[in-house]
Amino acid sequence: MVNDFSSDDSRSQLAELTPTVIGLTSNDPRLSVLIALRAATSALPVSSADRQRALAVGILSCERALLDLDGRISEEASEQVARAFALAPDADAWAREFVAALGFGSTAKFVKQVSPAIVRTAVEGIAHACVSDTDMRLRVMLATTIDDCVAYLHRREPAATLVTGAPRTAVLDKPAG
Repeated sequence: MVNDFSSDDSRSQLAELTPTVIGLTSNDPRLSVLIALRAATSALPVSSADRQRALAVGILSCERALLDLDGRISEEASEQVARAFALAPDADAWAREFVAALGFGSTAKFVKQVSPAIVRTAVEGIAHACVSDTDMRLRVMLATTIDDCVAYLHRREPAATLVTGAPRTAVLDKPAG
């Protein structure tokens, strides 16, 4: 999706990421949750209000899924969520009220159906944001997600042979506007 929503000029930069995903696979449901969480927290600050609400609910759902799967939320994930919600406090408040009223669905359904929808909403949210650097934001989101996956799989599967790229240092914690 990042490729589909990127400009022609930035696609060549995306191609540079291809070697970093070779062999980067897992059936671990936590990985889907972490990918959705990274996408949602990356897109939340710059997405439209409607998408922000959906993404904020998605973030809370990711937290719930991580709790169900691991019994805890990592410090990194908690910090990622806190940074995103600090930049979109209205979406945070709305989502907490929404979730309090409706609750959460099953974690298995979340992993299979909801997490891909969160990623789609996040990519579209960044692509349609009123910011001048959508290509860079999409690329950084993708690269950071790849780094998250590599780091997670190295912790979980130390014997796995994974190809990794250079660490990403760009942080895009600026709201739209």
